[in-house]
Amino acid sequence: MRRALAVAAVIFMGACSIPEPQLAVDRDTLTQRQKDSITSTLPLPGASVVGRALRASDAAKARAERHDALGANP
Repeated sequence: MRRALAVAAVIFMGACSIPEPQLAVDRDTLTQRQKDSITSTLPLPGASVVGRALRASDAAKARAERHDALGANP
C-alpha cells in the first residue's frame, strides 16, 4: 500500500512539473511609434502635438544621419 502511494505521489509530482504549452497569443504587435502615429490622427485634444513630435524626431534623426555620413568619408 505504501509503495502504491509513493508511486502515485511521484507520478502526480511529475505531472505537475510538466509545463503547459503557451496558449496566450501576444496581440500587441504594434511598435510604440506606430501607436503614436495612430494617436496623432485621432480627434483628441493634443493629438496633433504627437504628430509634430514625431516629425521633429524624424528631422533630428535625418540630421544625425547626415552628420554621421560626413564623418564616415576619409
